[in-house]
Amino acid sequence: FMEGAAKAVQEMGMRAVMGPVFIDLHDREMMEREIKKQERFFRFLGNMKSKRITGCVNPHAVYTVSKEGLEWCREFSERLNLPVHIHLSETKRENEDFFKKTGRFPVDYLEDIGLLSERLIAAHCVWLSHGDIEKLAKYGVKVAYNPVSNMKLSVGRIMPYQHMLNSGVTVSLGTDGCASNNNLDMFESMKFASIVQKYSVNETTAPAEEVFKLATENGAKTLGINAGVIEEGRLADIILIDLKRPEMIPIHNLASNLVFSANGSCVDTTIVDGKILMENRKVHGEEEILERAGEFARRLVEEER
Repeated sequence: FMEGAAKAVQEMGMRAVMGPVFIDLHDREMMEREIKKQERFFRFLGNMKSKRITGCVNPHAVYTVSKEGLEWCREFSERLNLPVHIHLSETKRENEDFFKKTGRFPVDYLEDIGLLSERLIAAHCVWLSHGDIEKLAKYGVKVAYNPVSNMKLSVGRIMPYQHMLNSGVTVSLGTDGCASNNNLDMFESMKFASIVQKYSVNETTAPAEEVFKLATENGAKTLGINAGVIEEGRLADIILIDLKRPEMIPIHNLASNLVFSANGSCVDTTIVDGKILMENRKVHGEEEILERAGEFARRLVEEER
């Protein structure tokens, strides 16, 4: 699966940080199969020798990966100098159940294993204590904020964004996957990231300029990509917005328009590594790709019935 995704990214000219998810459900045999899967994919990725695709180790969460599996992920990521992505404290029940089972809360448990580091990207981080946040800041852990997914799954709390910023945690923005967010639109994520925090704290929290940074500069920093800002020496990864679309008129504050008014359909041109991938909202081969994807999805559903 991931090998095919990597091939597609390479053929399309996109940039990606990717790797298969690691889930062993605390089963030894399953863990050994997962390790082989990981090693196979990263060998494949190494053989691709792509300048635009880098790897990432992805243990799903503390409740779906054994201690031995998490330790292997840490050692493997250290050996290959790869980032690690994990779901962390998404729900209150996750924290409570894990504490009952282990006597440790997830952040403390990851510290014990040695996974807290500048390489770690922690998704969600909704149910964190002040002490947890200070610990993430101490180790330089990056946090991926997924406001739409959190609301759809009703995780029961709004991520303590302002406290993270005040503590010096690098916060970036995500969509989560299709299973918990049907519309993977980063513009939508920017809007909800801001308005949810305003609702929770006050009207001055998460202003447009700040949230725009989460989706650009902070996202690139989190993934270890030399992009996110248009300046000399950065990668030429750029999107061009059609400012004549109805959503963008009038323009009194461009950052406000981008965060609160725009959507993915406002993107006219996409450039990766200096190469135009989409122009005038046209992607080469798009119709054929959509048709084949729809047919494949229908076959999958029919096979499951």
